[in-house]
Amino acid sequence: MEAGELALYMFFACAFATLLQHPASPATHFVVSGLARRTLYGLAIGTTVIAIVMTPWGKQSGGHFNPAITFTFYRLGNVELLDAVFYAGAQFFGAVMGVAIATYLLRGALGDSAVRYAVTVPGVYGEVGAFVGEVTISFVLMITILFLTNRETLARYTPYFVGALYAIYITFETPLSGMSMNPARTFGSAFQASYWHALWIYFIAPTLGMLAAAEVYLRTHRGIGPYCAKLHHDNSKRCIFHHRF
Repeated sequence: MEAGELALYMFFACAFATLLQHPASPATHFVVSGLARRTLYGLAIGTTVIAIVMTPWGKQSGGHFNPAITFTFYRLGNVELLDAVFYAGAQFFGAVMGVAIATYLLRGALGDSAVRYAVTVPGVYGEVGAFVGEVTISFVLMITILFLTNRETLARYTPYFVGALYAIYITFETPLSGMSMNPARTFGSAFQASYWHALWIYFIAPTLGMLAAAEVYLRTHRGIGPYCAKLHHDNSKRCIFHHRF
């Protein structure tokens, strides 16, 4: 399920990137502004994230589709180490397959220099700016997930807040780092493009930011971890995670 979720995410990330950036796409002629394109891309990806988390698979697996999120929940005691390792393996596999499927169905359009397989690369402030950007947005995403999913009145709205953050980040943070927050997401594009520049940033920074969020959460909750590792727990799907009461 996690592999399928990330494959879907990467497929749509590549498809929307092609639609909004490829020179042959009509959208590039109607939407000239870079900010406007990022806004549309952000709305599309944010909606995709919400939809994936709300699918039966997302409700069952927890809707992580991100190794940094999975290992943060391992740190918090909700996920077994072996499960976290298998989750991460599935997530990386799904990311690679998603880009491969998009490459096949889009007939090579992803390889155009304007799209470049939707790779995430450091932006206007170089590697330092990209690292700081990734740490910051990953921290905010994870702390939002932790606080929302552990508030009974707000937990059911977690997917929508997460989708909104994705939309905002893509619109405004993309010029810094390309907006990844996800080691598997970056790897999937890099693998297809054979482009490995600054890959370490997208492995370390999101994980560091989310682990920092976990520490803040624990300190503000007297060391008591979150209730569950699902992003959407208000459903009838069997739960495979450790719970805190």
